[in-house]
Amino acid sequence: MKRLIRKIVCVFVVSITLLGAQESKEAREIVVSIQNTKQNTPFKLYTLKGEEEGATLLVIGGIHGDEPGGYFAPALLADFYTIKKGNVLVVPNLNPDSIVAFRRGIYNDMNRKFARISKGDPDFKNVERIKGIIKDSKVDFVINLHDGHGFYRTKWENSIFNPRAWGQTYVIDQKTLDNVPFGNLDSIAKEIEERLNQTLHYDFHTFGVRNTETKFKDEEQQNSLTFFAITHLKPALAIETSKNIKELPLKTLYQLSSIEALMGIMGIEFERNFVLDLKSVEAKVNTFGSVKINDNITLELDSIKKHLNFVPLLSDKNRFSFTHPIGGVKKVKDGFELYIGHKKVTHLKADIFPMQCKLESLEVELDNKEVAVKAGDILEFSKDFLVRGQDGLRVNVIGYSKKGVVSEHNLRLNPNMIDKNYAIDKQGRVFRVELYEGKNFCGMLNMRTKE
Repeated sequence: MKRLIRKIVCVFVVSITLLGAQESKEAREIVVSIQNTKQNTPFKLYTLKGEEEGATLLVIGGIHGDEPGGYFAPALLADFYTIKKGNVLVVPNLNPDSIVAFRRGIYNDMNRKFARISKGDPDFKNVERIKGIIKDSKVDFVINLHDGHGFYRTKWENSIFNPRAWGQTYVIDQKTLDNVPFGNLDSIAKEIEERLNQTLHYDFHTFGVRNTETKFKDEEQQNSLTFFAITHLKPALAIETSKNIKELPLKTLYQLSSIEALMGIMGIEFERNFVLDLKSVEAKVNTFGSVKINDNITLELDSIKKHLNFVPLLSDKNRFSFTHPIGGVKKVKDGFELYIGHKKVTHLKADIFPMQCKLESLEVELDNKEVAVKAGDILEFSKDFLVRGQDGLRVNVIGYSKKGVVSEHNLRLNPNMIDKNYAIDKQGRVFRVELYEGKNFCGMLNMRTKE
């Protein structure tokens, strides 16, 4: 069947919560609209609030899109940590468009826009919003996460190990911030340095403290996020893992270990649901979760194929809700690309449909057991399944065809009857069952065979 593909231009809209409100880990929604404005996608803010009062740490990642250690670490922090005492605010993706593009800054360097920025700058709303969060009276300390070139050394060794390198550093703008809690920046940075250097994966990954003495010696750095924080009496430092470390899980491990060391210094108590070692961090970094599209399609991203054809979508305002904190969407000529951080997970070739359906639920038999389901559900079966018919409902099992059959309801189907080339996943275990009322697409069921 030939289907119409329409071009769409997009802008992203994401709602953000402030301190005192918890963003749901199941509601990271991006709305893609045909309106075309040059504006960076709004970032996300997660509030991890402890049962006991205590200090508040603001963790900011993703200001530079080509520094993945700086945004995968806060994504794991937002997802897998529970704060018991104190509070942690997490911004994992301050510069979403640059993360998807895997570029430092597609609208120029965001970290040079904190002294001044014009209202017409695409980064304006994100920069002004994070400024307000930094200045919040509840925030006690700010860290900005990066990857930097080389390995910092106090003396010149070579082009990679030298005093001009930024990698493996804790960067402060000045030694102290007087009369402010946690204002002893130099001693705090050195304490984190001492802790981290005892648990390195390789000896040459040693961290150092780099004081830029920004106010007196670094005019360019005066435009940075951390110096903005300092000028508003907020202790701040940047954590820089090395771009010369190619293993993303290792950089993420160093970032998380540094954040944990700082939380310990601040008296913030926490729990995490995994062991902080390289193997466990690697598993978390490579876990992408799922996305729900328009509340009627769910795609599991860990095993999804790199390309899906004829995915039923709206002509405008498609809603993508990721379970992963740094899920992203990019509009392309024939549909959408889905990302986790800078990693492209899949390409959806769009098939445009209206979605004015009355369908609320339907009955499905899974291995002769009848269950009530809704569009967007993921269902598991061992031997076979059957979708019960309803008045006006057409069922299309993608990969199955039988001459003369218009709607594939009330048919008992097993995996051998469906062409695995049409499966959603790389293993050929998940099949699409699409539901229609007339010309309207009502949703999709994912039928997954049990292992």
